[in-house]
Amino acid sequence: AFYGCSNLTSINIPNSVTSIGERAFENCRSLTSINIPTSVTAIGRAAFAYCTVLTSINIPSSVTSIGKRAFYYCRSLTSINISTSVTSIGERAFIGCRSLMSINIPNSVTSIEEYAFADCSNLTSVVFEGSNPPRVTKITDIFENAPNNLKLIIPKGAKSRYIRAGYPGDKLIEQ
Repeated sequence: AFYGCSNLTSINIPNSVTSIGERAFENCRSLTSINIPTSVTAIGRAAFAYCTVLTSINIPSSVTSIGKRAFYYCRSLTSINISTSVTSIGERAFIGCRSLMSINIPNSVTSIEEYAFADCSNLTSVVFEGSNPPRVTKITDIFENAPNNLKLIIPKGAKSRYIRAGYPGDKLIEQ
């Protein structure tokens, strides 16, 4: 719909919209802010890919899935608020979000696909709110090229479950 609109800086999506489709705002390189209404239930594949100056995103409670490559190489993205209704984070959803330093994964998330947070070179803290770890294809791919000081913060008493699910024990911190 708005693919490559290089002068688009912000947009308010009307409440009548229920889905942000595939590549809807891809390459909108001047887009700094967007308001996603609670009528939206899905963010499609590459919906905001290469929105290189987008700094923050609030994913409303109506959204249940974040599609593949949804925020692919949004290099200025520093803040993501993922609502507790999201159950899946798609393949490469946040790959290359180099300004992202921390993120909270709500306990509603049951699956994270490969390379979801790869090349997030400043990501130092991922807070998993659930005692049961999200299913992952290969944990090393999820955080590929993350800094060595990346910490995966999990609820107290959940460490053995996360280790059995393939998460690296040396990165896990119970709180």
